[in-house]
Amino acid sequence: MTKDEIFAKTVDILREAFEIDPERVRPESRLYDDLDIDSIDAVDLIVRLRPWVGRRLQPEAFKTVRTVQDVVDALHRLLNDTAAV
Repeated sequence: MTKDEIFAKTVDILREAFEIDPERVRPESRLYDDLDIDSIDAVDLIVRLRPWVGRRLQPEAFKTVRTVQDVVDALHRLLNDTAAV
């Protein structure tokens, strides 16, 4: 899966789950500051990503996530890391 596909899916989840206007979501958008995603919402986001990724997501993989691009990069690593299966 490409990073563009991951970004598009992330935008869909943010729109559906948190009613965030897709126009506000850019790779450089900061989750907490720009999109008003708090720590509880961040956990909910991970829960919503889990079935799409097809494996359990470890919170450690998202500790340094601050922007939408960070989410995309973390998911891309998880999806392409065959050792993580």
